[in-house]
Amino acid sequence: MSQYDVAIIGGGAAGLSAALVLSRARRKTVVIDAGHPRNAPAAHLHGYLSRDGMPPSDLIRSGRHEVQHYGGEILDASVAQLGSDGRGGFEAGLADGQRISTRRLLVTTGLRDELPDLPGLRERWARDVLHCPYCHGYEVRDRRLGVIGGAAGSVRYAQIVRQWTHDLIYFTAPGTLTAVERTELAARGIGIVEGTIDRLVIDDDQLRGVQLHDGCVVARDALFVPPRFLANNFLLTGLGCDVDDDGWVTADATGRTSVAGVWAAGNVIDPRAQLITAAGAGSAAAIALNADLVDEDVRAAVRHHQP
Repeated sequence: MSQYDVAIIGGGAAGLSAALVLSRARRKTVVIDAGHPRNAPAAHLHGYLSRDGMPPSDLIRSGRHEVQHYGGEILDASVAQLGSDGRGGFEAGLADGQRISTRRLLVTTGLRDELPDLPGLRERWARDVLHCPYCHGYEVRDRRLGVIGGAAGSVRYAQIVRQWTHDLIYFTAPGTLTAVERTELAARGIGIVEGTIDRLVIDDDQLRGVQLHDGCVVARDALFVPPRFLANNFLLTGLGCDVDDDGWVTADATGRTSVAGVWAAGNVIDPRAQLITAAGAGSAAAIALNADLVDEDVRAAVRHHQP
């Protein structure tokens, strides 16, 4: 069984940033990554200083190389189970049968997007059906945009999307808007279409519009959809980590969870984290993890010290 100081589960921006810090701190570190990044459908990443416009896969490839340069290990595998090793650390059982032992855990498994059940929506995800205006708004600026609303907070979301275009339509079911919301949308020139959406209209592999149940087609070049975020936190909850009322694992500013020796960073605990903030959270968690290990190293040294 392989023994590590820190095992990081999830090899995105948060996990690789943590691995880089820990490897440079001369900790024996392994990153275990299943290879299913949330941003895989996106052609480019944005808002990451010095990396704006880079394909997400290039960022991961470069990050892996940097971690390995300092002695960090990368395992292309998925974790099937986690548990205590009975000595204050943890054991991880991988899907391929491997087992590893580690003093500390950092979970950076991210989240997944639950989208409205509309024909054609998922196939266009991260192409011309988008979720983050800060990530993608500039690329579709001044075009005919739409927001599929109805969920809590989606009117506010539409007001944010309005920053990137003067031609915005808010789609929602009848009877969902308050008088105040209707006034606010109209005040900023946001069109309102109330009805049931049947499907997206796609022609020549491009979004052309939104077809309503009555057959009317509203021409649009891109859509923004506020998805429901679902954390990939089953490993954390399986260890007994505390969650809040919405089911998200709670952690302090460094990512320390309620379970001793377990940290978390990135979208698995923060649905609003973008790539650059997830990377920063991974770095902060790594520094806290190393400090915690140093404290343990000091205690062990004192026990064995001979005056």
